[in-house]
Amino acid sequence: MMEFEQAHAGFIANHLARRTGERRGRLERGHREAEKLFCQNVWWRLRGNFEGLHPEYEVMDWRGISYFCDFVWILMTVKIVIEIKGFGPHVRDMDRQKYCNELNRETFLGAMGYQVVSFSYDDVVARPDLCVTLLRMLISRYQAEAVPVGVNGLAERETIRLACGLSRPLRPIDVEAHLQVNHRIAVRTLQSLSEKGLFTPLSGNQGKHIVKYQLNPAALRLL
Repeated sequence: MMEFEQAHAGFIANHLARRTGERRGRLERGHREAEKLFCQNVWWRLRGNFEGLHPEYEVMDWRGISYFCDFVWILMTVKIVIEIKGFGPHVRDMDRQKYCNELNRETFLGAMGYQVVSFSYDDVVARPDLCVTLLRMLISRYQAEAVPVGVNGLAERETIRLACGLSRPLRPIDVEAHLQVNHRIAVRTLQSLSEKGLFTPLSGNQGKHIVKYQLNPAALRLL
């Protein structure tokens, strides 16, 4: 905990030192409990550092009005907006015009090259593991692993992604078509994932042969 506290304090101090005027004021006023909890419960557990993360990041909307995102993570050409939304200010207390503006802003940010990700305050507090898993899945699309990953490992991860995308149990023929491999390799990949507890084999109607493989939630941690 002390390591996080020191790193977080340095993270905020570093950004404050580089800002003036309203940009500095917004960081002083806007980075509060919800944002710090996200840093502690989600980002720190996922990354272990704050490299590339910008708190209270200013962007201009389609009207030319400044908008401050809770966070923006920038890695070369990748720009991910991360918003922490409490139920009250973002749902219950929002009028129709504010609701329209929020949707339009997210669309505009997407058009400007940002990917917008929103987490509820409740999940950041009570279900941070889910937030970590979802964010890891997203970031893994843009960043290579820090350690070498073998061909088999890449095939297994891509098989997990396939199962997520199809939202149904996988058949060997699904893996064959997606990975462009033969039947033996497809079956071997699914069996390996099952042995690791990441998939559950499912028998056919006769109960004699394995015909499908069901994704287990634990598999998402590998993405």
